[in-house]
Amino acid sequence: MALILRGDEVEVCSKQVGFVGSYYAATVINNYGNQSYAVRYKNLVSEDDESQPLIEIVSADEVRPMPRTVSASGFSLYDGVDAYDNDGWWVGTISGKQGSNHYYVFFDTYGVEILYPLSRLRPHRETNGMWVTKKRV
Repeated sequence: MALILRGDEVEVCSKQVGFVGSYYAATVINNYGNQSYAVRYKNLVSEDDESQPLIEIVSADEVRPMPRTVSASGFSLYDGVDAYDNDGWWVGTISGKQGSNHYYVFFDTYGVEILYPLSRLRPHRETNGMWVTKKRV
């Protein structure tokens, strides 16, 4: 795992019920010895003051470096994708296509299928020191 430092742009993979399988952009504001991090979210706000970004402590296994931007001109059936929805990226699988640039995405965790324009999709990537795009089956 890459060393993550204060000021690094990251994505936080939520493990909270109702948010499993989603990634949110954040900035590391404190590093607690690679066991946990304090992060300030880019698109999530504090429940106490909605004018302030949400800040929370997350465990190291929920944090990954921000993936570099990878644009896609299209997807194939069963490609693993992230769909941008509700202020975060949600992991799913291409389950169909409508027209030239809309795709159905199936979310295993929730058992739902939703139609998205290509502009709200990106290839799903995992990291273990190196970014890898995988076909999901």
